[in-house]
Amino acid sequence: MANKTKKTFHTGTVKKTIKIKATRDKVWRKISNIAGLPTWVVDVKKTVYLSSKKKGVGAVRLITFNDGNKIEEHVVAWKDKEYFSYIATEGLPLRAYVATISIKAKSRSIVELTWQSYLNSMKMTEKQFLDFIVFMGSFYEASLENLKTSLEK
Repeated sequence: MANKTKKTFHTGTVKKTIKIKATRDKVWRKISNIAGLPTWVVDVKKTVYLSSKKKGVGAVRLITFNDGNKIEEHVVAWKDKEYFSYIATEGLPLRAYVATISIKAKSRSIVELTWQSYLNSMKMTEKQFLDFIVFMGSFYEASLENLKTSLEK
């Protein structure tokens, strides 16, 4: 039985997929606007660019959540109309956070979008980490539902 109260570093992944009735171009336009998060990501108050670059590798955004928490993210991989990956450099209880949002056309009007991430925690208990993973999973799910709703209008 693992010690749930000892504080250590933990590693985990979160992956959520959703099907959206929209064209690949339309979905990509929405998600590749990396400062457009308030229109679909849960609890985001505002997103601003910290870089002059707005798309592609090297674009940097600062996300401010409704609770005042701020997260800085840097785009580290980008393939037009397919995927982009980003890392969070501060603002999370993590030592490492890398996420990728990717899309695949299932037909002319259905796109499958996957949001997945790898994370490595600061020192915390196993229970704290598992709670955080569950929180991230429901955060991704709720945000993806918002995205689907906004694109299927």
